[in-house]
Amino acid sequence: MQIPESWLRALVNPAIATDELAHRLTMAGLEVEETATAAPPFSGVVVARITSIAPHPDADKLRVCQVDDGSGQALQIVCGAPNAAQGLTVPLARVGAELPGGMKIGMAKMRGVQSAGMLCSARELGLSQDHAGLLELPADLLPGQSLREALDLDDTLFTLKLTPNRADCLSILGVAREVAALTGAPLSVPTAVAVPVRLSDRIPVRVQAPDLCGRFAGRVIRGVNARAATPAWMKARLERAGQRSVSALVDISNYVMLELGRPSHVFDLDKIRGDIEVRWAREGESLELLNGQTVELTGKVGVVVAGDQVESLAGIMGGEATAVTLDTANIYVEAAFWWPEAIAGRARRYKFSSEASHRFERGVDYASIPEHLEFISRLILDICGGQAGPIDDQVINLPRREPVRMRLSRCHRVLGVPVPQVEVAQIFTSLGLPFQVQGDDFIVEPPSYRFDLQIEEDLIEEVARIHGFERLPDVPPVARAQMLAQPEQRRGPHALRRLVAAQDYQEVVNYSFVEADWERDFAGNDNPVRLLNPIASHLSVMRSSLIGGLLANIRYNANRKQSRVRVFELGRVFLRDAAHQDGPLDVAGVRQPLRLAGAAWGPALEEQWGAATRHVDFYDVKMDVQALFGARAGQLRF
Repeated sequence: MQIPESWLRALVNPAIATDELAHRLTMAGLEVEETATAAPPFSGVVVARITSIAPHPDADKLRVCQVDDGSGQALQIVCGAPNAAQGLTVPLARVGAELPGGMKIGMAKMRGVQSAGMLCSARELGLSQDHAGLLELPADLLPGQSLREALDLDDTLFTLKLTPNRADCLSILGVAREVAALTGAPLSVPTAVAVPVRLSDRIPVRVQAPDLCGRFAGRVIRGVNARAATPAWMKARLERAGQRSVSALVDISNYVMLELGRPSHVFDLDKIRGDIEVRWAREGESLELLNGQTVELTGKVGVVVAGDQVESLAGIMGGEATAVTLDTANIYVEAAFWWPEAIAGRARRYKFSSEASHRFERGVDYASIPEHLEFISRLILDICGGQAGPIDDQVINLPRREPVRMRLSRCHRVLGVPVPQVEVAQIFTSLGLPFQVQGDDFIVEPPSYRFDLQIEEDLIEEVARIHGFERLPDVPPVARAQMLAQPEQRRGPHALRRLVAAQDYQEVVNYSFVEADWERDFAGNDNPVRLLNPIASHLSVMRSSLIGGLLANIRYNANRKQSRVRVFELGRVFLRDAAHQDGPLDVAGVRQPLRLAGAAWGPALEEQWGAATRHVDFYDVKMDVQALFGARAGQLRF
């Protein structure tokens, strides 16, 4: 996830430098994988305004511009950009400037006309791939101002590597909460004044699958101008967060998802035919998605249906049939809580992923849907205009967040540090975790956006993160030394490996799941333990013998012109046994003994001049087995 530091500091602005902020986030579990500036290095580029423009005397495609660069003296610059016009505010690379890639700007003559600098496109400055014309800057910028300062191009972009359990940090607000807890800086939560309700329009919504959708909210907005320009500040934030600007309505939806962690969807209201229904898909249904892909649906994926037409994959991606366009005038804005279990893995079945599914399958806040819908509506009305109807909010089946108890004594024992009760209370308060204290126990009620707080160890982790892993002292463990007796009649697994390797065998590690044919042919096992979810269709059963894997190793090497193979494996096999009971490392009905097996193929010895080549036989392998048993080899029967 990529976030710009300027956007983060708009919500929480601690008095620490960028490097320190990145370090603290990393130590708190939000690893800052990479930092980079919003624009590549360049110098000598300023804001300029074209004061006049005239045709070039000797070139049809070039024009001679008089440019105000704030120095008090107009500069003459030859430019071939098609959008160059009088009054336009653009970047100017002065003489002596250095652009990305090492290009230096000097005085030049272009078809006999002197040019004192270069007017730049976005691609020439490394800001984007757009090179259709000059980069048009806001008209209120003053000529002569450094472009890096004017556009905040020294803004740092953080690339965060988040663990799957921290879905709450897949937004600027979520990361800002962490920064506020780590630094004590005040947090400014984005809010919006509720839009006036001027319409009574509603679309009836029926949620038929409470195990798919726990809450569904939406509202009608009429009279929007879909061709309105996305504000420059919003476009800049989206681009620095790795999102491409599409159109105002799409940009607003993406912006709210990035800032608040709230995926939403905007339907073209005039394309919706009938009431909205939320349900599991039916066999035979299909949907053309916004990415142009047409997918065949099954009963394991959720859908949003209008009338008889499937409109979108629930929590994953909208459909092309009701997508907004630049001609859209009326819209329906939807925000919902989709159960993570109902979304997880569905997008991957269709070989794609989406920002929405990435969040929903990890868990999205279900309590703030109406507030976030108001936030989206306010942005739409402010940017695109229109009139809004009432919010239709249906609560169907929300998660029950059970309180989590953390024993302070257990916390001290796990961390090895006696964190005071007062500090623990302060940590939970800074994280926004409501709690009660009962003796030395903390009873914490997980917020609706923290799906990762379920057991006592989760709360201990929160204490460790905010207290600071760096503050945990380096204390060597103190334990009473005890000599362990080594039984002479048994060999441990490591000793066995060394002995077999000493007989010129190479150790291999094969999968514990194998082909069903191997079990039948090599182990005589017609009833192996079958996998419910095999990683591959041919690896469908658990092995009851190591021989099949070793034969596959020999075949693999023989197919690659290896003439001599000697391999062994020490591993568990899986045998059905109705008398076998459950245990710490055992499963009822399945015995899992440890077995050692080896296989030799090809010449008995490496090719050499001192002995004739002969193939390995029974007596060679018998000798290897006897070597494993040492003095007890005489008790063996072959």
